[in-house]
Order: sequence, then structure tokens, then C-alpha cells
Amino acid sequence: MSAFVDEAQLNVRGGDGGFGCVSFRREGPVAFGGPNGGDGGDGGSVWLVADHNVASLLAFRDHPHRRAGDGVNGMGKDLHGRRGADLIVNVPEGTVVKDLYTGEILADLPVHGSKWCASRGGQGGRGNARFLSNRRRAPKFAEQGEHGLERWLKLELKLMADVALVGFPNAGKSTFISSVSAAKPKIANYPFTTLEPHLGVVRLDAETEFIIADIPGIIEGASQGKGLGHQFLRHIERARVLCVLVDLAPMDGMSAQEQERILLHELGEYRPDLLERPRLVVATKTDAAEASTIDAWKGAKMSAVTRDGVRKVLGDLADLVKHARTLEPPKQGAVVIKPKAEGSRVEKLGDLEFRIHGRDVERAVALNDVTTPDAMNYIDERLKSLGVHRLLARAGAIEGTVVHIGTFSFEYTPES
Repeated sequence: MSAFVDEAQLNVRGGDGGFGCVSFRREGPVAFGGPNGGDGGDGGSVWLVADHNVASLLAFRDHPHRRAGDGVNGMGKDLHGRRGADLIVNVPEGTVVKDLYTGEILADLPVHGSKWCASRGGQGGRGNARFLSNRRRAPKFAEQGEHGLERWLKLELKLMADVALVGFPNAGKSTFISSVSAAKPKIANYPFTTLEPHLGVVRLDAETEFIIADIPGIIEGASQGKGLGHQFLRHIERARVLCVLVDLAPMDGMSAQEQERILLHELGEYRPDLLERPRLVVATKTDAAEASTIDAWKGAKMSAVTRDGVRKVLGDLADLVKHARTLEPPKQGAVVIKPKAEGSRVEKLGDLEFRIHGRDVERAVALNDVTTPDAMNYIDERLKSLGVHRLLARAGAIEGTVVHIGTFSFEYTPES
């Protein structure tokens, strides 16, 4: 049986763009024709797609690297390189994508078909035919292909369920879900029998159906991470209805009322809005509890073993689910946290040394040959149009300051 994995790391890298080509026409009597170097193809991108056929993040546990195809280099006779193939990576519904190092949420893929570009491919380099102008009649340079974006992501799975069973270990959650659905969680008479969530489908009649989730036991202090609390509580976040199970015959003698108080406190500490969800508090194990204890509990009660009261509990849960479904907005596709627009910025490395970061400026100097006068003139024009000289002046650069852009370096000369 495969393990259920609800957290994983993923390394994604877009394909590299192909190089632009430097070529000139050589046809019959035309010894020195115009430039006809083709563009390199763009690199492929890595896309994460929510798929209801994928149950967990197990596929990424031992094989975390995913890379899209590279673009093909351009060729002479204006032949452009082929684009690199995109890579589709299927993940479970309810996957939340975060930056591994900062923890920033990048995307949320809640429903089947939700799609997000995790890593864009590098742009293909332009061939020398693209640089033909009235001043440059025979450009002898072309652009290099851009490297695809590479980064590490953290994937977290939040189960999509109508009802989440919440309770202490050994409260009877696994017995209940196995008695009302086809789910077969491990059941035994010791704490933390369930170490991974289980989903089950409950069908009361032809029109009434809902999904129920058996969440591993919550203990006191779970909201602070005790007993893998955060890992377990995360699966409750997407549930429409909470079913809080309290044990009428606990091994430690804790009363059902005290269990309810602690469980609600932990839910509120983890996420206060969970206490606003529709919920049903149910006492379990009426078959094993004393009559006085059963009589003292005035709320819903049942025994999943004898099935006494189970039908009534399922009916109440179905009513809560039906009402909750009418109140929620329509499901959306991918919820993407858009990054801030990327601009150019100056980093001071020393008294007379700076480095400029930014995709546009790095593209401006990414030429296959920067030794020709034509290439240097083009770089200077592009950097001026991008405002690099103004950025350096504001940063305090003076005559002779060494400026680095990617692998290219030059000495700064103030504009007159």
C-alpha cells in the first residue's frame, strides 16, 4: 500500500532558450549578402495542474526535480529554432504552493484543472537578422538564449472534504468513517492509530452524498505544533463542516465536556475562523460508557460499533453540508499570488564596484560576441534606454566605477 504524503519539496526549472544565429547570405554571385541568422526557440515552462486522479504528493518524495525542454538554436537562412516542450506536473486538488525558503504563498490549486506556471522557460536569443538597421548594415552578433527560471518550492496538500472529523486520539473517528463509507483506516486500541488522513464517501440516498475526512487525532497544544499538530490541523481548513467527536469512555478518564473545550480551544488558536464553521459535536462509544455518563450528555450521541444513533448523526451532518454548500461562492481555478513587477536594481559591492540586477538589463548584454564595435554600441544604447545610467548616478557611481551585469563588466562613465 502506498504511503500518504501531504508535504513535499519540488525543484522546478524552465528550459533554456536557444541561441540566436549569426549568419549572412551566401547565394550564387552574392558574396556578402545581408544577415539571415534565425532566432533561438524559447525554453519550455513547468506547469502545475490540479488533478483529481492524484491522491497525494508521494511522487515528489524521492524524485523532486522537474525540468522542461530546452529551445533549439537558430540557424542560417532565417530558420528559427523550435520551442522547448512544456512540462505538465500533476498535483492533487487542494495543493498550496509556497517558496521553500521564504514561506511565501505563490499559488493555490483548489479544483481539478487549476493550472499555474511554476517556472517559465528562458527566452530564445534573437539572431543577427533582428539587429539590422540603417546604422548596422552587417551586425556580427546575436543574443544568447536566456536560462530558464529555477527554484525550490514547498507543496502542501489540504484535503478537500465536506466534513472533517475532529477529536482526540482513540475518539472513534476511524471506526465511524469505516462504518459509514468504504474507507478502511487502521483501527486499534491505542493512541495515534491514524497517522494520515483518510477520505470516505457517504451516500444516504440517491440525492444525498458527501465526503468525510478522518483527521489524525488532535491533542492539547496542537495549535502550537505539539504532536504534529500543524500538519494535522491543516487538513481541517478546507472542510465545510466540522464534526467534533468526544469520547464517553476515554482511557484517561477525561470528561466529554473537557474534551470539547480543549478541542475547540485548539481550533480557535490555530485559525479563529474555524470556530465560525458549522459544526456538530457528537459523543461516541455509547456502547462502552456508563449509563450515568450517557445520560449526562445532552447533545448528539452514537456508537459506531452497534450503529446506534449513527443514522441520526449522518442526517444532521447532511443538513449542515447542504446548507454550507448553498452559502459558498462558486469554485475558482488557480488562485495565484502575483509577484511584484520586476524592475532593475543596483547592488553596491564595494566603494567603486556595483552589480545591476534585472531581467531586461541582463538580456541587453547577453550577446554571443561583445568585442565588436556594433555590439558595444547596441549595449550602450539599450542600457541608456533602460535608465541604467540614471540608476548608477543615483547610487553614487563615479568615473571609473566597475559595473557588473550578469557576466558582463564595464567601467562607468557619467553622461554629460
